[in-house]
Amino acid sequence: MSDTFTGEGVFPKGPTNDAYAAYFTGTSYLNMLSTEGVYIGNVTFEPGCRNFWHIHHKGGQILLVTDGRGWYQEEGKPAQELHPGDVVNIPPETKHWHGAAKDSWFVHVAVEVPAEGKSNEWLEPVSDEEYNALG
Repeated sequence: MSDTFTGEGVFPKGPTNDAYAAYFTGTSYLNMLSTEGVYIGNVTFEPGCRNFWHIHHKGGQILLVTDGRGWYQEEGKPAQELHPGDVVNIPPETKHWHGAAKDSWFVHVAVEVPAEGKSNEWLEPVSDEEYNALG
């Protein structure tokens, strides 16, 4: 990663993620790569941006980290630092969040695992106290 990385990586970062902005602290960008069969989105987080705690009901999600430095955390477990090449398999019904480090852009490709009746449940924001305790 270059010190001048500004969110444009393997895939274009796309427009601001206005449709889900209510569930993010900070600004994210969404470029949908596929909406047929399997939903795949390139999600770019500005430094300090993270999504709220949430649960994928039924299908779960897979994150493929492509650029920057970020975090993933499941409820009740320590946060995991993420770097390009990391893969996170998120089982259905797992409360979690993910986002950028305070000092780095972060990009992942999010793959929704297909399942009949799948849905997302958005919960509370990650507190500044929890987030600021991370490196």
